[in-house]
Amino acid sequence: MSLDYATLDTLRRSHPAWRLLLADHAPLVASFLYRVLVLPNVRGMAQAELISKLEDELFHLRQSQGDAAFPKPAATYLEDWTQDTRGWLRKYYPPGSDEAHFDLTPATEKAIAWLESLTQRAFVGTESRLMTVFELLRQMVEGSDANPEARIRELEKRKSEIDAEIARICDGKLALLDETALKDRFQQVASTARELLADFREVEQNFRTLDRSTRERIALWEGAKGGLLESIFGERDAIADSDQGKSFRAFWDFLMSPERQEELSVLLKAVF
Repeated sequence: MSLDYATLDTLRRSHPAWRLLLADHAPLVASFLYRVLVLPNVRGMAQAELISKLEDELFHLRQSQGDAAFPKPAATYLEDWTQDTRGWLRKYYPPGSDEAHFDLTPATEKAIAWLESLTQRAFVGTESRLMTVFELLRQMVEGSDANPEARIRELEKRKSEIDAEIARICDGKLALLDETALKDRFQQVASTARELLADFREVEQNFRTLDRSTRERIALWEGAKGGLLESIFGERDAIADSDQGKSFRAFWDFLMSPERQEELSVLLKAVF
């Protein structure tokens, strides 16, 4: 996407994230949703619980800002934030539940992430990100090299490095990460995990949009059923074969592997 004038003007008028930043009550919306949904990594909250939390928030704000600052009930604010003219919360009913739940929209998460980036951080780690860049570049080069001899040379080089490290450990020279290095890497893990959660919301919204589009097409279809099915399954194959579809499938297969799940659990337990 090009950030030319026309594009930015359209985003300013139509994008929920931009609308949130321009809203009169933007500090209330962003701070409250950050505290109750983003910070604890909560995916969806029941209406009664969310209203209760917002009522507490409004009570404290009215004490400092005056009753006229936020005159509406909490339920009214939540309903307003779910309207298409806002687009900051998604209201839905989980399977088997007759109570409404609320979750962030991807646009709101982007706005809050940008606001969070404006605050000054006490610690900014750089080493782990640079190491990630080098590792990704190495994977790209090695993974696209069709020369078997080159691949073998690289593996032999890594094998020699591993053997050298084993020898140093046997000699009592055990290198450990210091507190700063651990903090740097943990910050990178936490940041990536939060970005993944935001990606989940965006992918989920894309799927909901596709589902709604398919249901509308079925409802309005006037031709033969075979033609409708051919069109729908053709689009499904196109999505699966797209870059995003392939990446998501690889991610899903990786995440659903029992061995990977066990490894992740063990690593997280050890780190914490």
